[in-house]
Amino acid sequence: MIEKEKGSENIYADGEVVTILATDDMVGCRLDSFLSNEIKGMSRTRLKSLIVDGYLTMNNIPLLRPSHKVVLGEHYRLVIPELMPALPQGQEIPLNILYEDEEIIVIDKPAGMVVHPAPGNPDNTLVNALIEHCGNGLTGIGGVRRPGIVHRLDKDTSGVMVAAKSASAHSSLSMQFAERTVDRAYRALAYGNIKSSSGNIETMIGRSPRNRKKMAVVNRNGKLAITNYEMERLVGPVGSPLASLLICRLSTGRTHQIRVHLTHIGHPIIGDPVYGRIRKKKSKKRQSGSYRLASEEAHRLISLFSRQALHAYYLGFEHPKTKKRLFFETILPNDMKNLISNLDSID
Repeated sequence: MIEKEKGSENIYADGEVVTILATDDMVGCRLDSFLSNEIKGMSRTRLKSLIVDGYLTMNNIPLLRPSHKVVLGEHYRLVIPELMPALPQGQEIPLNILYEDEEIIVIDKPAGMVVHPAPGNPDNTLVNALIEHCGNGLTGIGGVRRPGIVHRLDKDTSGVMVAAKSASAHSSLSMQFAERTVDRAYRALAYGNIKSSSGNIETMIGRSPRNRKKMAVVNRNGKLAITNYEMERLVGPVGSPLASLLICRLSTGRTHQIRVHLTHIGHPIIGDPVYGRIRKKKSKKRQSGSYRLASEEAHRLISLFSRQALHAYYLGFEHPKTKKRLFFETILPNDMKNLISNLDSID
């Protein structure tokens, strides 16, 4: 049964919201198959893409698995997005360029910039900026939706990125990332005093069984993830540190890897809206990823910090054409430097 919030009775339209009730004749079948049977005129392939991209929800929680088995009485809500241009368009967005030649471009991505167009972020991305800067020659390199992109950083993670400007450069860089020959290092500001000066975190990471929008350390259906960290310095009053400034190096590149791993060892990244939360001083309730601060001033300062305190400060790789090893390093952005300074100044 389909109840359309807008649009005609029989034909769906882009921008329409469709509510679907699972009936007994479809119990046990795949979700994408069920939807293609219920929503006429839309291919199963497109429905599958909408599910994976988070446009289908049940009880306001995205269902991201097209293979989900339909259960009697479940209510699904599908948002059919407006069609976007087939190709990303160039937009004049300032870039902090660290290096550029005919094959590659290296930039220092600011926090708040999305790498490529996706649902909810159709434009104003790094890809749109690169197309404008590099011209039409970039279009199609490595895929029409993500031209030039060989790796990514989360929207609110700042730092060094490299993009390809030719097909051969894209192939070379992609292989280097796949073979783990790229050197990557991050600075992370984590809650609390991490007792060991260095360590190795090796786990399996996969979709959280409790929240499919999050990643988590899992025992099965995950991928190997290895993070090496070392203490750069403690942050906060002498004798009563509030945080640890860490250097984290990746041996693998899983989604949200550093954020998940530091939460796993009890020291989530400051400001992380997904994996790290502040508990109020009087709260005794312990939740995964939460951290209680003894200082009210630290609580105030951190609550004003609007993103995860994570910066990809170092990137090293082989130039696709010259084969020379290149290294790029950037300083901490001002928001992280100011937070560290303010925490250090607490009495």
